[in-house]
Amino acid sequence: MFLANAKVDSVTQIGTNVFLLKLQSDKIAANAKPGQFVNIKVSNSNFPLLRRPFSICNVEGDYFTIMFTSVGEGTLVLQKKQKGEFVDVMGSAGNGFSLDGNYEKAIIVAGGIGAAPFPFLIKELEKIGKEIICFSGGRTKNDCITYEMKNVSTATDDGSFGFRGTVVELLSSQIDRYKNERIKIFGCGPNAMLKSLQQFCFTRNIEAEISTESSMACGFGICQGCPVQSATDKNKFLLVCKDGPVFNVKDIELP
Repeated sequence: MFLANAKVDSVTQIGTNVFLLKLQSDKIAANAKPGQFVNIKVSNSNFPLLRRPFSICNVEGDYFTIMFTSVGEGTLVLQKKQKGEFVDVMGSAGNGFSLDGNYEKAIIVAGGIGAAPFPFLIKELEKIGKEIICFSGGRTKNDCITYEMKNVSTATDDGSFGFRGTVVELLSSQIDRYKNERIKIFGCGPNAMLKSLQQFCFTRNIEAEISTESSMACGFGICQGCPVQSATDKNKFLLVCKDGPVFNVKDIELP
C-alpha cells in the first residue's frame, strides 16, 4: 500500500449524478488489482475529516480511475476537482477478485454504483480469455450503470430500463442458458442485492465472489470499524477493508 499525492487528470460525468475521477500515480496504478480500493482524503482541510473508500474502476498506464455518485459533501468536493490539482490517496488496499478457477464464462452482476470495480475486472478477464456476460440493475434507469460493460442485460425496479425487477431476478430468468458451461459469478452492489445473489449461488451451487460495501475509517484494519460475520466461525468477524472487500460467497454472512 502506498500514500500518494495523485494528480487530477479529469472529472467526467457519465450518467445522472455519476462521475469518473481520473488520477495519476504510477505506484498505485502499477500495483492495483481488480476489486481493490483506494482511500481518499477529499480535501486539504479537516472537513470532511475521514477518508472515503472508492473501488478502483480502471487502470491505464500511470493512471487509475474511480467511479462515484455525488451524494454528500465529500463526493461534491471530488466532483469539483480541477485538472492539475492533487489528491491525497492511500492504496491500493484490500483483497481483490481472484481471476483463477476452472471456469470459461464470467458473469458480472452489478447493482447501482456497484458497477464501479467491473471495467478493470472485465479488462483483466479478457486478457486471460474469459467470456464476459454482464447484468446491471438499479431502482430506475438513472441508477442502472453499464459503463464499459460487455454483453450487458439491464434490470430496473420500475421497468424503465430493461427487465422489470431486480438484477438477481433477471439473472435467474436467464441462468439456464449457461447450465452446460463452467461459470463464475462476480457481484458488487448494496447488501440486499448481494444477500439475494449469495442465496441464488448457494441454491444452484455456483462459484461466486462478491465485493462488499462498508463505511471505513482507517482503511487498513486498525480501527476495526467495518466488520462482517464469518460464515465458518460464528465467533469471528472479518474486516471489509483488510480481509475483503472481495469475499467468496461461502465465507461471510451478510446482514
